[in-house]
Amino acid sequence: MQLSRSLTGAIFLTFALGLLLSSTTNAHNITKILAKHPEFSTFNHYLTITHLADEINRRETITVCAVDNAGMSDLLSKHLTVYAMKNVLSLHILLDYFGAKKLHQITNGTALAATMFQATGAAPGSTGFVNVTDLKGGKVGFGAEDNDGKLDATFVKSLQEIPYNISVIQISKILPSPEAEAPTPAPNELNLTSIMSKKGCKVFSDMLIATGAIDTFYDNADGGLTVFCPLDSVITDFAPKYKNLTAEKKVSLLLYHGIPVYESMPMLKSNNGLMNTLATDGANKYDFTVQNDGEVVTLKTKIVTARIVGTLIDEQPLAVYTINKVLLPRELFKAALTPAPAPAPEAEAPKDADSPTAPEPFAPDSEPEDQTASDQNGSVRSKGGILVAVVLSVWLGAFIVF
Repeated sequence: MQLSRSLTGAIFLTFALGLLLSSTTNAHNITKILAKHPEFSTFNHYLTITHLADEINRRETITVCAVDNAGMSDLLSKHLTVYAMKNVLSLHILLDYFGAKKLHQITNGTALAATMFQATGAAPGSTGFVNVTDLKGGKVGFGAEDNDGKLDATFVKSLQEIPYNISVIQISKILPSPEAEAPTPAPNELNLTSIMSKKGCKVFSDMLIATGAIDTFYDNADGGLTVFCPLDSVITDFAPKYKNLTAEKKVSLLLYHGIPVYESMPMLKSNNGLMNTLATDGANKYDFTVQNDGEVVTLKTKIVTARIVGTLIDEQPLAVYTINKVLLPRELFKAALTPAPAPAPEAEAPKDADSPTAPEPFAPDSEPEDQTASDQNGSVRSKGGILVAVVLSVWLGAFIVF
């Protein structure tokens, strides 16, 4: 009886720990998923060399519309550049979850799904969307939005589904799209300032050009770059302060709005903490703290908190987001941190044991309060995990003893 209870307790403990561990292992790997199906080796190969595989693995809630080797041969016969090939394949990556069941039960019978091609910012208008429609006879049609409404491909089968995380399905053929197949410049030829100017950040892009700071941004574009671009209305309000900065400080301020790594939105939401910037130089930290509250991502300096309000482009190795405030680094705006001197007391009053203690002055070099709060929350979570383990161990011990 004692052995039976001990065995039961051990099984329960193993199951409980398994649940705790499995909650953190929901990542997917598109390369490994497709490797189980040799008939998709060509599609899988081009996802790798275009770096789309890495982007798929970073994202959540996504559908990959794979085409078999025979279907890929038609695309390869067009002899597209690797960058145009990337655009075509990114049109086959839907930024929503479509399992087999959902495909056959689409609300109103049709849906317009955004794709990774649309997220790049290179797709004009709605050409980066795919029409998914339920057809007669249980079929599901797929067609690029810029293909005159034609549904060229149909759903064949589901390859693997991890509900609401990733769905990998087979469609009958490559989706033709003149915009996706158009000649595409290499990343170092992308006109970063043009992308900004067309999407509400013209003043910021003009500043980058005028100061020469744009060269530093381009130097980092191939290896990975994330830019936080204040909207035109925000920069206009800040213009008087900007004009009072020296030429060197203007460059530092602009570089402070870029980080030398690629950060997609899911990555920003999961990688909370301090970030160095293009302006970071040894002891001159020029860093800020990235934090999120659900879907809202904020950038906190010692002086101001800005919020990401839009995405101009999000395609590895480049991401450009719009923000609602200019980021003010402590290194350039220390005066904003210095508290006004308190008036000298007229006479020293006798100390009263019941009187409240005066608050300590703000220390410019201290970490942001939210950063400290985050660390404390992490400590609470850690202690909570230990408490769960202790309770389970005591429970198991009770079974062994009794």
